[in-house]
Amino acid sequence: MGSKQITYGNSGAWDMSFHTAFRKGNWMTKLSAFIFGLGNFCCRQFLRGILYLALEVIYLYYMAAYGITSLKNLITLGTIAQIEVFNEEKQIYEYIVGDNSMLCLLYGVLTIVITLAFIYCLRGSVKSAYDSQRKREAGKEVPNFLEDLRSLKQKNLHKAMLFTPIIGIICFTIIPLIFMILIAFTNYDKNHQPPGNLFDWVGLANFKALFKEGSLLSKTFWPILGWTFTWAIFATFSCYILGMILAILINREGTRCKGFWRFLFVLSIAIPQFVSLLTMRTMFNTNGPVNSLLRTLKVIGKTEAIPFFTDPTLARITIICINIWIGVPYTLLTTTGILQNIPRDLYDAAKVDGANAIVIFFKITLPYMLFITTPHLITTFVGNINNFNVIFLLSGGGPDSLEYYAAGKTDLLITWLYRLTLTEKDYNIGSVIGIISFIILATMSLITYRSSKSYKDEEAFQ
Repeated sequence: MGSKQITYGNSGAWDMSFHTAFRKGNWMTKLSAFIFGLGNFCCRQFLRGILYLALEVIYLYYMAAYGITSLKNLITLGTIAQIEVFNEEKQIYEYIVGDNSMLCLLYGVLTIVITLAFIYCLRGSVKSAYDSQRKREAGKEVPNFLEDLRSLKQKNLHKAMLFTPIIGIICFTIIPLIFMILIAFTNYDKNHQPPGNLFDWVGLANFKALFKEGSLLSKTFWPILGWTFTWAIFATFSCYILGMILAILINREGTRCKGFWRFLFVLSIAIPQFVSLLTMRTMFNTNGPVNSLLRTLKVIGKTEAIPFFTDPTLARITIICINIWIGVPYTLLTTTGILQNIPRDLYDAAKVDGANAIVIFFKITLPYMLFITTPHLITTFVGNINNFNVIFLLSGGGPDSLEYYAAGKTDLLITWLYRLTLTEKDYNIGSVIGIISFIILATMSLITYRSSKSYKDEEAFQ
């Protein structure tokens, strides 16, 4: 008739959008947007229609009973705080229950997510009705409920397999993530702890406070951000380069007992990392074995001690060195397999041309390794920026400084965030730092990866 046809492909579903289904569908299909499953009922798909209708009824009941109130509370975050009154008759203090801003925020987020799910069901109701309508018009058989179930084992197997993981991601990742992001726009701190003290929306005030020139938060954020990137760069590339060199030395033709040397260096991986870190913290303490040994050897005085974790500069150097000892074995394992896959013809040709070991390393080995391991380097760099274990278990973020707000000289953004939330109860500032960290890391990772040869020319190495 001159209009664009909706095709029925091998996948068993009509290729269409909600807009097309609603615009070209008959009146029963259009009404399916208001009475879920109506179009399915007309096509004798009763069980499918009942399921759609049940979802609509459940949503409407939820909104009438709880949803509208939750959305109102999301706007206000509560208006009546819990108060304590003295009961003269019982001679005890009692609490009069009020609102809880945290629950208001959480229930509001849940209601929004449920509403989005309802909209998705609305689209599904209209598209399902139009799908059945088109099949009837084309003289094709409209599947019944049993056939729909059987399809979950065949052409719709992906939907059946992904349903549970998607629900889990929504419940345990997306909802908590939205909840924590919204906290950044409130004054939820140690002075506003519900239900006794309600918190409220403050817009971008927390971001302004963090970036305000001369503020204590700003004087803390920028030095910690700088140290975080310094740490991540040293921690990533020191382990990467040293691990690669170690793998090259072990893998060279003249090295004997290659398996023994690999086993010796990789043995540390068998020990849980937190055990290794706590052991190192004990060894380098003021009265630890290292200082005791130096006193015995008369390298330092009997009453002296090297401040491995109490001097800011030395503490940072100590942490980087200990991280090398922990991280090199992992790089050794990764690079060993890659080195063994580099074509020997490249090395033989380079030797024939008179290239020495250094030239071969920078012209063949290193480019090949970077080509293969660039995605791994990006994830390692991001992991080191958020490397909570090494900093927390070695120095605890210390030494503490009065120049910083609830932070120490070796704190990373992630450990500072931990202090702000767990110790200081400043959840709003912690949420702001989390958002900023995500934006920085996501932007850097995306730009770096898309600029790498691994992304641009992933099919070959030249």
